[in-house]
Amino acid sequence: MAKAKKTPRPKAETPKGFRDYFGAEVTERQEMLAEIARIYRLYGFEPLESSAVETVEALGKFLPDVDRPNEGVFAWQEDGDGDWLALRYDLTAPLARVYAQHRNDLPTPYRRYAMGPVWRNEKPGPGRFRQFYQCDADTVGTASVAADAEICAMLSDTLEALGIPRGDYIVRVNNRKVLNGVMEVAGLLDPSDPDAHGRERGIVLRAIDKLDRLGRIGVRDLLGAGRKDESGDFTEGAGLSETQADVVMGFMEAKGADAATTINALRGLVASSVIGGEGVDELEAIGANLAAQGYGTDQVDIDPSVVRGLGYYTGPVFEAELTFEITDEKGRPRQFGSVAGGGRYDDLVKRFTGQAVPATGISIGVDRLLAALRAKGRIGGEPEGPVVVTVMDRDRMAEYQAMAAELRAAGIRAEVYLGNPKNFGNQLKYADRRGSPAAVIEGADEKANGIVQVKDLILGAEIAKNADLEEWQSRPSQYEVPRGDLVAKVREILNAHGRG
Repeated sequence: MAKAKKTPRPKAETPKGFRDYFGAEVTERQEMLAEIARIYRLYGFEPLESSAVETVEALGKFLPDVDRPNEGVFAWQEDGDGDWLALRYDLTAPLARVYAQHRNDLPTPYRRYAMGPVWRNEKPGPGRFRQFYQCDADTVGTASVAADAEICAMLSDTLEALGIPRGDYIVRVNNRKVLNGVMEVAGLLDPSDPDAHGRERGIVLRAIDKLDRLGRIGVRDLLGAGRKDESGDFTEGAGLSETQADVVMGFMEAKGADAATTINALRGLVASSVIGGEGVDELEAIGANLAAQGYGTDQVDIDPSVVRGLGYYTGPVFEAELTFEITDEKGRPRQFGSVAGGGRYDDLVKRFTGQAVPATGISIGVDRLLAALRAKGRIGGEPEGPVVVTVMDRDRMAEYQAMAAELRAAGIRAEVYLGNPKNFGNQLKYADRRGSPAAVIEGADEKANGIVQVKDLILGAEIAKNADLEEWQSRPSQYEVPRGDLVAKVREILNAHGRG
C-alpha cells in the first residue's frame, strides 16, 4: 500500500508586493493618522469608514477582463454568475458610491475624511507595494472654489502639524480648465469633438509631467518628433508643429516670480478660450482666498507644471511636494517629491446619479510621508518599550501583576516578565530587547524590607558604552526605594529621559 503523501509545510514568507509592519512602524503610523485626523476635524470634516470591498461596477475604473479579470485590482466573482467584487484601489471611488447611496440622509455639502489601506494589483518594485495607506479629505456638493482653497490650506496646516516646516514643502496648484484652454489654442482640443487628437494630448500631458526630469529641451523633443535617451531608446513624440509646441512650452514657462505674474501670463496664453479663461479666474480666486487667510506662496503656490493625471479631474488640481533633499540607496542626493495630491472631480458621483455633483478633495500617501520623515530623522530611532517587572519568585506572580497594574493606572506602559524566570539575566536581556526604559526588581529580601529595586536601563546602557570614563562610573543606574514610591521613581526615570 502506497504511503500517503505528506502535505508540504507552507512557506513562512510574505506574499510578493506586500510587507509586515512591526512595533514602532505601526505606532508611528497611528500617531500620524491621529494628528491628520485632528487637523481635518478642526476644519469640520467628519470621519467615514466604508467597506474595503466594492463591486467592480461601482469602482468603475477597472473592469473584469476575460484574460485577466483582476487587472489593476484584486477581484473575484461571486458564485455562479454573481457580481464581480474587488478590494478598493483608492478611497475616492467608495466615497462616490456612499454619497450616491445615502445623499438624502447626508448634509450638503458633505465633508468627510477617510483613512485606511487600499490595494492595487500592480507589478511590485522597490518601495512599491500592493497594499498601502491613504488618508483622504473631500467636500462633495459644492462648486465653490473656496472649497478648493480650503483643501490647500488644510493640507498646508497638516504638513506643518506633522513636523514639516515651511521651506521643506510646497503645495502647488494648477487647473485642468487652463490646460484645456492651452490645448484648444494649440489646436489639440475641439470642444465639438472631444475625442479628436486624444493621442497627441496624452503625449503632451506625459511630457509636461516629465519637465523636472527631462528639462526644457527634452520636453520640447517629446512635443515634436520624439526623443532618444542616453541608452539609445527612442520615445515617439506628439508631432506638434513649432507654433503648437510654442504654445505648450509657453504654458509650462508661465510661472512667474509671484502669483499675479503667473496669472497674467496664463491669461494671455488662453485669451481666445472660454474654458481656459474660466480656469484662470478660478486660480486667481484660489490665490486671493489663501492670501486673505495669511497663506504665502512659500506654502501654496500656483504652478502650471502640475499635471496629476489631469484626465481624471475637471478643475483645480493640487500636489504637495517635499522640497528637502535625502540620500538614495546609492548615496546620491535627491528631492523626495510628492506625498499628496488631489483636485476637483465633478463627474464621479454622476456615474451613479445621472446628475453632476461637484466634489473636490485630497489624498495623502501616509506610508510615503512616513518614509520621508524617517529619511530626515524626524521620526524613528529606538522603539520605546514598556517597563518590565521582573519575577524573582513565581509564587508571587499576583503581586508582580499588581505592580504592573499600578504603573498602568498611572499611565505608564508596563508588563510582567512571563517567560521562564529561573535565569534573571535572561529577564534583563528581554527588557533590553523590548527597548524598556526601566526594570522593577523585588526578591524575598526586598519584600521583607518593604522596598523595591528600580533599574534605569537607559542610563545603564550609556554607562556600559562609556565604562572607561570616570564621570559615568560614578553615576548610579539602580535605585532602592520604598514599595509605595515605585510609581514616583519610575516616573522620575522616564522624565529624566524625556519619556514622561
